[in-house]
Amino acid sequence: MTTPRPGTALSADEARRIALRAQGFLGSPDRRGGVRGVLRHLGAVQLDTISVLARSHELIPYARLGAVGRRTVEQAYWTDTHAFEYWSHAACILPVEEWPHFAFRRRAYRDRPHWSHDLPDGVYEQVIKQLRAEGPLTATELGGAKRTSEWWDWSGAKVAVERALMYGEVVCVERRGWKRVYDLAERAIPQALLHDDLDDTECLRRLVRLAGQSLGVGTRADIADYHRLKGEQVDAVIADSGLVPVSVEGWGKPAWADPAALATPPRGRHRTTLLSPFDSLIWERARTERIFGFTHRLEAYVPKPKRVHGYFAMPVLAGGRLVGRVDPAREGRTLVARQVTLDGPKAVPAVAQALAEAASWVDCADVRVERVQAPELREPLAREAARLMG
Repeated sequence: MTTPRPGTALSADEARRIALRAQGFLGSPDRRGGVRGVLRHLGAVQLDTISVLARSHELIPYARLGAVGRRTVEQAYWTDTHAFEYWSHAACILPVEEWPHFAFRRRAYRDRPHWSHDLPDGVYEQVIKQLRAEGPLTATELGGAKRTSEWWDWSGAKVAVERALMYGEVVCVERRGWKRVYDLAERAIPQALLHDDLDDTECLRRLVRLAGQSLGVGTRADIADYHRLKGEQVDAVIADSGLVPVSVEGWGKPAWADPAALATPPRGRHRTTLLSPFDSLIWERARTERIFGFTHRLEAYVPKPKRVHGYFAMPVLAGGRLVGRVDPAREGRTLVARQVTLDGPKAVPAVAQALAEAASWVDCADVRVERVQAPELREPLAREAARLMG
């Protein structure tokens, strides 16, 4: 496609601030909207099995709203059909209003010529029949999640219900003890939204526009990555998406912005917080490097001797910058900063604040700092965190 000439030139700093505001980290948070407001604003909250301080989908609203109760977070997502789980950036919680927009993906799954798991005859129909008769169930309640202890060795019922989830006949309506709870879409999704009426082009156009709004400003690759679209899918619809072409100092590639994000300068108070590595502000490594000059890699799946920053290193956001990272753990009621990297002595107060606030949120009474990349900063950091914990 031919990219239109950009009408607006943004400095790198302006683009960074636009991105921060779009993601809910600059200006006063919308406390009236609460967790559901955060979900609608972001359009996708990534799920992940790792739980250190809390699970990632809990860390996302905490980073923006502060110490919102963890039970409140779960209830906001899963009660009264405000959200559903589906494949977006990865496995994500999505606002229920977006159900129609994923019709293109449901169709693609239905048309898929092959699947990695065999589906025994009659099992799919039996699973649908059981859900219709008994209501929301886990895979175990449907007849077993696995045939053996191997994680990949799904039972026939699990294969069937996951395929029904991809097709849109079944919805994940909550996570119970991290197990998906499935129900029929006809029961779980409001009737006004329960349709696949949008053609692929319209689904993609809407998702591209929403991704642009959630990012504030982004390259084609940034926008495609948000809901894991293909570059050519973005190219086909971006001119009609409502996003406008801009140039950003130092980016080197064309960019697109939400016109509403350009209408007013981003101002207000910056959040100081620990970020989940799966937070949509930083989940795309190339974008994080481009905007913040900060290289981040999740090392949970890296062999322990090869880790540089730790198992679940969480970047620290302060003053609109990424000023360090913390690999946290919990021992009883102590939050342990096992490994800390600081962007110089000036980062100490912000990192201490982020640690103290996170400790209070997860009901820890104190903070212990173990290793700091600059050893001379360990004592000042520990002292400041202790002071803030009171």
